[in-house]
Amino acid sequence: MRKKIILVLLVPLVILVLLGCTSQVKNPTVVNELPRIYPDYIGVTVPAEIAPLNFNAVDGEADALDVVVRGSKGGELHVQGDYADFDIDDWHALTTQNKGGELKFTVCIRKDGQWTQYKDFAVSISPYPLDEWGLTYRRIAPGYEVFSHMGLYQRDLSTFDEYAIIENTQVPGMCVNCHSAHQTDPSNFVFHVRGDHGATMFQMDGKREWLKASNERLGGSMVYPYWHPSGKYCAFSTNQTRQGFHKVANERIEVFDLSSDVFVYNPATHEILTDSLLQTKDWSENSPVFSPDGRTLYYMTCLQQDYPSHYKDEKYNLCKIAFDPATGQFGEQVDTIFNAVSMGKSLTWPRPSYNGKYILFTLMDYGYFSIWHEESDQWLLNLETGEAQELKEANSAKADSYHNWNLNSHWIVFTSRRDDGLYSRLYLASIDDQGRCSKPFMLPQRNPQEYYSESIYSFNTPDFTKTKVDFDAYQAGREITSDQRTETKVQ
Repeated sequence: MRKKIILVLLVPLVILVLLGCTSQVKNPTVVNELPRIYPDYIGVTVPAEIAPLNFNAVDGEADALDVVVRGSKGGELHVQGDYADFDIDDWHALTTQNKGGELKFTVCIRKDGQWTQYKDFAVSISPYPLDEWGLTYRRIAPGYEVFSHMGLYQRDLSTFDEYAIIENTQVPGMCVNCHSAHQTDPSNFVFHVRGDHGATMFQMDGKREWLKASNERLGGSMVYPYWHPSGKYCAFSTNQTRQGFHKVANERIEVFDLSSDVFVYNPATHEILTDSLLQTKDWSENSPVFSPDGRTLYYMTCLQQDYPSHYKDEKYNLCKIAFDPATGQFGEQVDTIFNAVSMGKSLTWPRPSYNGKYILFTLMDYGYFSIWHEESDQWLLNLETGEAQELKEANSAKADSYHNWNLNSHWIVFTSRRDDGLYSRLYLASIDDQGRCSKPFMLPQRNPQEYYSESIYSFNTPDFTKTKVDFDAYQAGREITSDQRTETKVQ
């Protein structure tokens, strides 16, 4: 009997608490200006599958936000609190209902007890699906010599859940980088380990092996991997990389290669396939990628300079050479398909779209390590017409760099320092059938202001992943420190 009385008394209390969670927006001051929100999601285009676009008021003295979201095809959400925090299931129900339409946001901000209603803004829900489960990327503190806490991570794009793939806390002094999945499918996955226990890791259909970090005949290690569409090969470059430091403002570090060459690796035979056209004495070949049909190898090339004194003369063009998947043989001719040097520029990080229409690349004044170049911008080369255009909608005044495509070739992910000029964040944008780019949006977080203000890490080398990467980090750590390595042989 006593328990029943307690329950009866608690019910009114719960109702009072719930009613107190929100307050009515009474007699707001209406202004004809857009709200200042973080991140800036005003006018962006997003996939229906994306996590909620939670945001904060830029005004740090704001007491509360009240946000109403209405779909052009129906549906409505209403949230109120310290920041706009949408329920994940409710958000996805609304975006799914309004796929191909738009969401209209009405934002009211309370300050000193007075509400202000701002001009409505819209977010378009793209008709193009985001078929991938999530993203993979590296998070690293912006240091130069010491690898502090860093690793490879993966993020569910429909929620805010992040998972570590492998972290360097497992092996002291280890740096992990240069990871790649086979056309966003992580059943074939590769990454490189630097440090005292260096290696190149291949995981194929659940079986894992560690290659010797460097091959003496190559003169270096296996970096910047890219899978052949068949999964039979993986292209790499081998680089003698150095770095120097600037004394001038707005320039911190420059990365350059004393030499670099391109080759293709066959995991089944452990053979390294080389060609004299890809390993020249006077030129640096770098960052190879396969065409979607697997019959062309694209890469960037630069005339070797006297480094570090002539580092500003390090400028790369985009080239291609034929490749025969049946025999593993290369063609007899190299063609330049984009001449950045003639523009006084340098090209880096070529990435073909999986539909075969485009190559996305970064253009900068010199060099190829674009994360340190504020002038680096995203460009798109049309392979049918041979014309290249700057993706002005995607670019900013700060470094816009590393990028990759999703499998249906309608979404790109890239890094940018536009947020604060110091840290690289992840942004996504849509590419339509005419090659037009939408306004990029920052990777959503549960509480964006709190997350990004407290983070001391930069994001880089992002890629889409079809499924969650299945990787036993504990066992991998033991394998790394064992120093048991598979030898490679140069054909």
